[in-house]
Amino acid sequence: MLRYTLMRLGIFVGCFVVVWGLVYSGIVPRGLGDSNGIWVLLLALVISAPISFVVLRKERDRASEQIVRRVDKAKANLEANRNQEDVADDTARTQGPVAQGQQAQGQTS
Repeated sequence: MLRYTLMRLGIFVGCFVVVWGLVYSGIVPRGLGDSNGIWVLLLALVISAPISFVVLRKERDRASEQIVRRVDKAKANLEANRNQEDVADDTARTQGPVAQGQQAQGQTS
């Protein structure tokens, strides 16, 4: 997951540098007034998103599989904990009346 994030960030930084160069050289128009930095940032985001979508498809699938494995493992652990609690609760319920009856007999004797 970290690898995918770093690759995506790298594509964005590359697009930002290219867009900044194009704006600085006058090929792409500058933003209005003092909005030049925001203009370059937004344009780089718009350009980098589809590039990342296409170029990082395999890496995104790999990251998705890792997330699915982690979620499945967490679900299995939760289910195991629930089963342990159910067994402990069932055991306490079946032994509860017997133990309470023995305590009541011990108190009256």
